[in-house]
Amino acid sequence: MKRNILVVLALLVFGQVFSQGPTIFNPGDYKDGIYDKENAINRKFIPYTHLREGDVTWEKRVWRDVDMREKINHQLYYPIETLASRISLFQVLSKYILKGELLAFNDEEFVSPLELSQIRDKIKKCDSLDESNVDAEGNEIITKVFKCDSTSIFRNIRLYRLKEDWFFDKQKSVLEVRILGMGVFTYDEDKEAVKEQFWVYFPACRPLFAKHEVFNPKNDSERRTFEDIFWKRQFASTITKETNAYDRSIIQYSRGIDALLESDRIKGDIFRWEHDLWHF
Repeated sequence: MKRNILVVLALLVFGQVFSQGPTIFNPGDYKDGIYDKENAINRKFIPYTHLREGDVTWEKRVWRDVDMREKINHQLYYPIETLASRISLFQVLSKYILKGELLAFNDEEFVSPLELSQIRDKIKKCDSLDESNVDAEGNEIITKVFKCDSTSIFRNIRLYRLKEDWFFDKQKSVLEVRILGMGVFTYDEDKEAVKEQFWVYFPACRPLFAKHEVFNPKNDSERRTFEDIFWKRQFASTITKETNAYDRSIIQYSRGIDALLESDRIKGDIFRWEHDLWHF
């Protein structure tokens, strides 16, 4: 009798289990972490202070290259494949450009904006390949097939060129720097040279950069944003040009070690100009 009762109870339990409907997937119930990350989502960038022309007593414009091959700059280059938690700097730029929230320009003076179709052509690399097929009669047919790869440009990002102004604000008695533009350059394997893709207006990028985290190798709970990286100057770079009468880059009149020494000279001139303002 007891055995029959146990069998009946077991059948009832299994019947209720199998009678339930399929599990409904709710993204909010499955999170990749132990807490909800709200810091970067609600993050706001620090706005620039108001600057009058009369307050600027000295100014110098320089261009510098942020090379993605340097280890400290890997935080801007990786990941190559898009992750749910973070994306690379170029993926941030392409994301908002394709959504129409950020303008891309063909020049560093922000005069000629690019169309979305032009940006798509730059991001997606399409090649024509010959594909061999056999028809019903056994004859070989060669057809051209176009294959597009939207991730190859992520791997070929070589450097970002920053156009920035250093100036002395007599109202606050400080030497400051403001980035005006950012150029994206990729490596062309066929020509073995870097190729300019487009420029973006950096002040327009700042509120977008503040929403995206950057990998922190020392602490996963204290990840900074792209805005923090540029605001705190946590990247390695080399000055490639300063304003001059001939509008020449350093590489046009210096090569090799001489070009690096010229870059350090420009950097030293800015430092010494600020240092000479004060008497100790």
